[in-house]
Amino acid sequence: MFGRWLGNRTNRVQRMSPLAALHTPEHAGVLSCRVLDPVNEPVPHAEFAVSDASGRKVVSGGTDPFGAFMTTVPAGEYRLAVSAEGYTPYRATATVGENALASLGDVTLQVARPPELPAPGDWEIEPTHSSIGFTARHIGLARIRGRFNSFAGAVRIAERMEQSAMHVVIAAESIDTNVRMRDDHLRSADFLDVERFPTLEFYSERFVHKGGSRWAVTGALSLHGVTRTVTLETEYLGLGNGMNGEVRAACRARAELRRDDFTVSWQTMLARGIAVVGPSITVELDVQIVQQTPTG
Repeated sequence: MFGRWLGNRTNRVQRMSPLAALHTPEHAGVLSCRVLDPVNEPVPHAEFAVSDASGRKVVSGGTDPFGAFMTTVPAGEYRLAVSAEGYTPYRATATVGENALASLGDVTLQVARPPELPAPGDWEIEPTHSSIGFTARHIGLARIRGRFNSFAGAVRIAERMEQSAMHVVIAAESIDTNVRMRDDHLRSADFLDVERFPTLEFYSERFVHKGGSRWAVTGALSLHGVTRTVTLETEYLGLGNGMNGEVRAACRARAELRRDDFTVSWQTMLARGIAVVGPSITVELDVQIVQQTPTG
């Protein structure tokens, strides 16, 4: 029965009552649809949100492996929003009756136009509107959040984005968790040892397009005298104009670092079996870059 409802290829809201095969609470009904791509293939794990007439979110979730979802809601008027990576969001309204099914049938998502990429040339990170932060766990319990306040970076955009390159330098002593005693300890030889290793550096090796606005930027990260390969899972946010009319490009990136890979450990505590800092550290970047004006 449900297969027949979900397989209906009309976008017109349909009502069927009673729902003999499905128990619904009193004064409630069922809202459903199936999400397809432009070639009529299901879109699994698409996100949906159902809001009432006042805009208050009632329920949200994801489609199943067949692109379908079905949810029970109080009878009334609803707005449905469906979104998926690489597709234009879909919106519709539906009226759900008591002990009735409101089926939107098959909903087709259209492929979204990817954001315009930066123009080829030399760009640099604009630190005033950028941030490099991190999250770690203290003795496996509370999350400790911090940031680096001093950094610089350059990006050379190639004709083919996949051939672009990036170099970022971070001042290790600029680490800031908003607790002076802890920051001094993190700068010491127990952790970052900033006197011996004053900078963290990242050199990209390749840009890989993962579809839509998603990219993977893989390169070499040098930290605490050790160099390891790291991948930044990156979301490209597009282009915009600053207050002076300059063109800016923006992205968000995230990476998981294993502390032991870079020999960043407080050995005196580890000898007693206490892991003061969790085994992994999440690094998050919000970056804006501006194009450099040629000189000469």
